[in-house]
Amino acid sequence: MFYDQFMGIKVPFTVSPDYKSEYIKNYDLVTHSSGRLMLFAGDQKVEHLNHDFYGENISEEDNNPEHLFRIASKAKIGVFGTQLGLIAKYGMDYPQVPYLVKLNSKTNLVKTAQKDPLSESWYEVSRVIEFKKQSELNIVGVGYTVYLGSEFESQMLSEAAKIIANAQYYGLLTILWMYPRGAAVKDEKDPDIIAGAAGVGATLGADFVKVNAPKKENKADASLLKQAVAAAGRTKVICAGGESEDPKIFLKTLHDQIHIGGTAGSATGRNIHQKSLNEAIKFCNAIYAVTVENKSFMEAEKYLNGK
Repeated sequence: MFYDQFMGIKVPFTVSPDYKSEYIKNYDLVTHSSGRLMLFAGDQKVEHLNHDFYGENISEEDNNPEHLFRIASKAKIGVFGTQLGLIAKYGMDYPQVPYLVKLNSKTNLVKTAQKDPLSESWYEVSRVIEFKKQSELNIVGVGYTVYLGSEFESQMLSEAAKIIANAQYYGLLTILWMYPRGAAVKDEKDPDIIAGAAGVGATLGADFVKVNAPKKENKADASLLKQAVAAAGRTKVICAGGESEDPKIFLKTLHDQIHIGGTAGSATGRNIHQKSLNEAIKFCNAIYAVTVENKSFMEAEKYLNGK
């Protein structure tokens, strides 16, 4: 790996020397020099269809895709991840937002009991590079989901490996959503299998790997993440945010994941975008405070009141 003495960032050898400075710039931008990532995840329009955007206890604003972009432009975040189609439609009005292009997605209509999951890439990395130049938007990385344990895992692993090598060559950051899922997976949140998924993300060369928080005997414990963090090595682990919950509980859980489990941040979607714009901005700023500014969860709670 290249090592940048000033930034303290280890640059993978898959990054072309011509794009080393681009990689360092992107890494520093999304982590704000903290080494931690606050990913605002906006890919659920496909993953969960409209269930996450319309209904009881969900702000009416959330049914409009532009709500995601308004939040990303006004709140403190590391990077906003969503599909290329939405970025192409709305990015011209929000050029200041750092974007991560989610390269594959699938709906949740076909359940695991019916068929093991397969999610193939929608675009080649070369198309993302062309789009970045054409649009002049701040495209800083790409994301991809792998369902380990699926009978189609070899297909997704092959795609993921190529995507990471190609994206990093051009200085783009890479994030893998690593989800054990399929008929062969008996417990998707087993600490051993979550650690295994993080380790696979490392072997693929990802910069960050997103996993679900592990549980033991159906109980979450931040210390269970230590195994995954160690297994990932220099690939940093971030946790999925999951379904909406009480903001104060979320912040305490996030703080423990970072300071007990050793994770490097979070990927949060529903807990943010299901709120009204003003509430979403405040909650983003609170998450950012814990993740990037290294605030205690109690200090971060002040942001919930707009302080």
